[in-house]
Amino acid sequence: MSELPEIHGVCPARFAGVKDAFAANFTDAPEGLNELAAGFSACIGGETVIDLRAGWADTARTRPFEADTLTPVFSTGKAVMATLIALCVERGLLDYERPVARYWPAFGAAGKDAITVGQLMSHQAGLPGFDDAAEPSIWFDPPNVLERLCAQAPMWEPGTASGYHPITIGYLAGELFRRVDGRSMGTALREEFPGLDLWIGLPESEHGRVAQMRKPSAAPNLGEIDAVKRSAFLDKGSAPGGRGSAEWRIMEIPSANLHGTAKDLARLMTVVATGSFEGREVLSETTLAAARRERIHGLDRVLPFEMGWAAGWTMNAGLDIFGPNPTALGHYGWGGSCAWADPEAKLSAAYVMTRQSPHLIGDPRAVQLQQALYSAL
Repeated sequence: MSELPEIHGVCPARFAGVKDAFAANFTDAPEGLNELAAGFSACIGGETVIDLRAGWADTARTRPFEADTLTPVFSTGKAVMATLIALCVERGLLDYERPVARYWPAFGAAGKDAITVGQLMSHQAGLPGFDDAAEPSIWFDPPNVLERLCAQAPMWEPGTASGYHPITIGYLAGELFRRVDGRSMGTALREEFPGLDLWIGLPESEHGRVAQMRKPSAAPNLGEIDAVKRSAFLDKGSAPGGRGSAEWRIMEIPSANLHGTAKDLARLMTVVATGSFEGREVLSETTLAAARRERIHGLDRVLPFEMGWAAGWTMNAGLDIFGPNPTALGHYGWGGSCAWADPEAKLSAAYVMTRQSPHLIGDPRAVQLQQALYSAL
């Protein structure tokens, strides 16, 4: 059993069970995944009701995990990416039902002319990786990445199945956003939601606030490996090299390198839960209905799960990885972090941590916190 560090933050007596679950993750976590540092936050109706943190930001235990400590959350950033695309739909810059090629003609090459924005965002485009393996350094050359993906034919018939796009979706959605909005996603995130400590592309001046991560002790279970899964996860160049380096942090990779806090991830996800942010409407009910509806359901071609996808978020129905309500939706990141929105409960929440697990979705530490949270509602 590990020593329990001092727990800081806000947690009213009503949610005492959440604080107990948070503490237990440090001393007696499932599968021996005792926390080194973690944060958990929840909002109801847009108001932050829980914000907990504990542990050390470095493995040498010289820096406490503070309120402004930034954690890399990897694919949890896709929940933010999907919200920014929904903002373009709200403003009439994009339509989920129109082809991506309408806004980005080069994307329509090699049989991709009919792929809609909604299909792209729900991982149905058939571009989970490169069909011809590349060097990891390619990801630091976005024009080269986009040129290759535009020229590439889908790996399956678009619209017939989902196949999780771990890295490519960030480049594709990011370029689509830039073409219709004129800004990068990182710039838009800072300008549209000022005050949130969330970063797609982290300036070097902020690198000293980043917590150190401990990688998983085992590789995730992807099920039976085929060419599609290999391109997405296992080829030499399926992911950027140098994760954790200054070069990697500075790059804007909306699908993979968001840095932030649990509190501000939960605050951002109130947009998906309620349509509003700090009292101002961001997404109308019409846009929310289109963004949150399930667009594909079935055995994913990359992840070994029967699952549903909305326009960029994982659907909770059938997986129970975001609490008990089937209409909840969100995203997990490499190692266990997650952020989700529950429209039924008007709730949003996020979990970040530094000790990574091999779970692709549904990290048991996050699930314990979810169960405690919903038990208190």
